[in-house]
Amino acid sequence: MAMMKIALDAMGGDRAPETAVAGAIRAARELPIEVVLVGREQAIAESLESYPQRPANLSIVHAPEVIEMHDAPVASVRKKRESSINIGLELLKEKRVEAFVSAGNTGAVVSASTLLVGLLPGIERPGIAILLPGVKGDTLLIDVGANIDPRPLHLVQYALMGDAYVRCVVGKARPAVALLNVGEEETKGTDFIKETYGLLEASGLSFAGNAEGRDIFSGEFDVIVCDGFAGNVALKTAESLANAINVLLKRSLMMSPVTRLGAWLARDAFAQLRKEVDYAEHGGAPLLGVNGVSIIAHGASSGKAIKNAIRVAYESVRHELNRHMVDAITLYAQHAHP
Repeated sequence: MAMMKIALDAMGGDRAPETAVAGAIRAARELPIEVVLVGREQAIAESLESYPQRPANLSIVHAPEVIEMHDAPVASVRKKRESSINIGLELLKEKRVEAFVSAGNTGAVVSASTLLVGLLPGIERPGIAILLPGVKGDTLLIDVGANIDPRPLHLVQYALMGDAYVRCVVGKARPAVALLNVGEEETKGTDFIKETYGLLEASGLSFAGNAEGRDIFSGEFDVIVCDGFAGNVALKTAESLANAINVLLKRSLMMSPVTRLGAWLARDAFAQLRKEVDYAEHGGAPLLGVNGVSIIAHGASSGKAIKNAIRVAYESVRHELNRHMVDAITLYAQHAHP
């Protein structure tokens, strides 16, 4: 059996190609895959020179153009046809690789994945899913930015895809699914939310009702669905809060010799906490619904985060995630329209 190939956008991210190459090296050493580095060949080769003992399961595909973070997503995808994002997704479309990973322009990755690779049968809109740490366990939040003006059916499809992801990749047999709202009561929210609630209740999923913002990190629910606008605000707020807590905690712990001693004594606990809330541990957010595995990593990703984003891609392919999502969508459609 041929080794699984995963394309990595080597020009995506704040410190590309160095962090992309670092992540690719780690992934190639730890996973039974070939990492295909897509981008400017000379720049990638120069970064690889820092690794004289680099593994053999790496290759390069030249892409002369780069879609920058400030570029307009749709326009840049159409204008920069030889960008690392476009060429990487063309490899996925042509089945020359099994997955694509990028820490580049999120909007461009969503647009190019949709335009070049297409959507799975029955899916109307893709959704970005992210696994967030919680008090009682991880929660998959979908959508966090792909579709800011969805219809109720789109959120039902997000729930079905999120349920499939948690079952197949995370390994939880019967995920509890919730709808993000401003209150727990069924009567709360806009007409859009109320209609979505009714559809989810009849979906056949293990629907647990409404979740509030405070529930995102409680771990009470395995999947929380929302529109991309609310999801992106929630995600960016969480990132900002995590950074603020880190700064404020360090400031407080340095106030006196006693607090500094306490910080030193509790250093292992702080290290474990940092690991639990570090996005680098999860690495990447799958763009669910496209006809291939497309993973979006944070622009500030470290080599470790890139490696873990590649691992997310590997696990998604290995567990045949797309097949399970299509089965779920097909079953729902048959149930809704017998």
